[in-house]
Amino acid sequence: MAAMFTCCLGCCGDGASGQIPLKEMPTVQLDTHHMGTDVVIVKSGRRICGTGACLANAPLHQNKSYFEFKIQSTGVWGVGVATQKVNLNQVPLGRDSHSLVLRHDGSVYHNNEEKNCLPANSLPQEGDVVGLTYDHVELNLYLNGKNMQCPATGIRGTVFPIVYVDDSAILDCQFSDFYHPPPQGFEKILFEQQIF
Repeated sequence: MAAMFTCCLGCCGDGASGQIPLKEMPTVQLDTHHMGTDVVIVKSGRRICGTGACLANAPLHQNKSYFEFKIQSTGVWGVGVATQKVNLNQVPLGRDSHSLVLRHDGSVYHNNEEKNCLPANSLPQEGDVVGLTYDHVELNLYLNGKNMQCPATGIRGTVFPIVYVDDSAILDCQFSDFYHPPPQGFEKILFEQQIF
């Protein structure tokens, strides 16, 4: 009996703690398997530079998601949501039905149609933080924590956060530990197994 008890404890790890290690939850970050050929991802999957687009590694399964991008260096850039069918080498995005993005000029594009536009005095500059909420219907934009009252709709299917850069733009992605608190009811992106 004692031998069987010792064997059982020995099967659970070090034989002393009796604890089974839990699987570490994945981190939401830019996905180097879903990026343009001239894109460079650094800072542990949080910074994008080069030319092209990159999807995040987690789809927006939950009802109300929030994420942010900080503009480290200006140039041509865009942020929003896209399906995995989007062309990651073609910038600017928003030219087809596979992406819905805010462009650096303040316009919001989907399917080659301008869906909305930021106020002219509210164009994001170097150092600004662009926040995005998505609830499976509407994409909303925030500039340094302030709601820009600039909703956009139209994209369908499973979407992921997306960012693109060109012309020396550098952006940092923030999928947790936000610069600004998410709007009420919205939260960081969760992997599907974290939702249940």
